[in-house]
Amino acid sequence: MVRMKSVTAVVALAFLTAGCSGGGSESTEPAPSVAEAATTEAAAVDSGPPAADDIATLDGVAYASLTGDAAAGKSAFMQCRTCHVVDPGMNRTGPSLANIVGHEAGSVAGFNYTEATADSGIIWTEEKLFQFLEKPQRVIPKTKMIFAGMPDAQKRADVIAYLKNPS
Repeated sequence: MVRMKSVTAVVALAFLTAGCSGGGSESTEPAPSVAEAATTEAAAVDSGPPAADDIATLDGVAYASLTGDAAAGKSAFMQCRTCHVVDPGMNRTGPSLANIVGHEAGSVAGFNYTEATADSGIIWTEEKLFQFLEKPQRVIPKTKMIFAGMPDAQKRADVIAYLKNPS
């Protein structure tokens, strides 16, 4: 109820201030209201995870538009080291990420995956990793990975460059 009142208040405020633009050129396309943006976000969440071959990101950035820097990725990977390493056969709270690019999700030997991850059908291409790192729970909703995500697209590309060449 409180959320509905807040949304109603924001929408009302938007209507009140709309007439105060002060003139000038006006856009032919109105900006989405807060309520429309919230509805769009809710629809994205309710629509379920993207298909295994879907690589679209929430921020709209395409992996191919970026060039990853492995050195910067090594620094960005520091937050991942709590749970992951890039050493083969060495699992922690999360699986080893050694040679992860090109492998099937849920396939690192010796790691106990959730059913959702093991049955996801995902192949960890660079593009799919890029999407996953943005918001892991969106791509595999029942993963046990608690990492909220990496919103910075360049940092995601850098981490992937590091994972491809961790030396």
